[in-house]
Amino acid sequence: MVYNNAVIIASDAGSMAAATKFFEERSDQSEIKARIVQKYFYAWAKIIIPTAKLHDNKIAYIDLYAGPGRYKDGAASTPLMVLEAAIADADLSQMLVTMFNDMDGNNSQTLRDEIDKLAGIRKLKYKPTVYNNAVGEDAERFFRETRLIPSFTFFDPFGYKGLSLGIIRAVIKDWGCDCVFFFNYNRINAGINNPVVDDHMVSLFGQDRIQELRKKLQGRSPVQREATILEEIAQAIKGMGGRYVLPFRFKNAKGTRTSHCLIFVSKHPLGYTVMKGIMASESSITDQGVPSFTYSPADASTPLLFSLARPLDKLGGLLLKDFTGQRLTMEQIFTRHHVDTSYIAKNYKDALRKLEQENKIVCTPPASERRKIKGEVTFADRVIVQFR
Repeated sequence: MVYNNAVIIASDAGSMAAATKFFEERSDQSEIKARIVQKYFYAWAKIIIPTAKLHDNKIAYIDLYAGPGRYKDGAASTPLMVLEAAIADADLSQMLVTMFNDMDGNNSQTLRDEIDKLAGIRKLKYKPTVYNNAVGEDAERFFRETRLIPSFTFFDPFGYKGLSLGIIRAVIKDWGCDCVFFFNYNRINAGINNPVVDDHMVSLFGQDRIQELRKKLQGRSPVQREATILEEIAQAIKGMGGRYVLPFRFKNAKGTRTSHCLIFVSKHPLGYTVMKGIMASESSITDQGVPSFTYSPADASTPLLFSLARPLDKLGGLLLKDFTGQRLTMEQIFTRHHVDTSYIAKNYKDALRKLEQENKIVCTPPASERRKIKGEVTFADRVIVQFR
């Protein structure tokens, strides 16, 4: 894979037929996926831009499986949504470098044409570049050997070809670099014990881990199997430097099985917290205010399937156990506890408020001295909590 003129992103400091068919019809899942990516890109950019201005004055968006830019119904897919956001923003229009790629030559050319037709495209200081290459060892080598400007990278392969721990590591290795990738659970689940695709599974999980995973999966139920596979990919990513990993699951039409996931990877807790809030808002259902981090078409008709868990009740017990005898602010509690859980900041405030009402914790200032909003006592980040 050769990226001619791709030095602009360097810091001075499945099958094509199936993939093409994917863009014929826009689904709820594809809309949600695009929203998650676009929302995070914009939030990430606003965080990164002040520091980037002090260095190369550039940030990048990289999409290695970009598609043709629009679905058959004319709706914009992620590349065009990102560019439209950049055109409308004074800083982004002068700082954003974009690299798009698709192995299908027709998709690449269509994307170029769609980009050229965007209103205001000439406002961008850096012209978007579109490549037509397969993603494999050459791409991994390029990103591994290139010191990147702050970049947000999106991998959306139809299957799993080209997706590897090596390329994930390569695109997040530098400062300010995060990524999110499409994890096709259906196909990867089927491929784990298929010797024909063993090389792909090794690239994705690692040689030792895939062997151990095959042993762990023996005799597991479908639900246990899914949890085990997602845990192993998360641990594999953490093992190579992606400290913060967050999956968002998409269920099949009946809501019975996970079909695929978006998996976010960052080295910084702020990026993790921001993406957590975005994914929480796109969850199709919550229980006691705790998001499912899942989109399921069936949730609207079967809400009780999730609500039986009552996870907020469990959070209060966890906090009492994990912070016994400690004195911390609400913000410190959240920061130290929420990673690798489904809980967001609001859940911690609700749980702590309930513990305070039950006299299981002592807060400073107490509830009697804090203001109320719509009849509910507030719980600011600076409130100090004394655990008994």
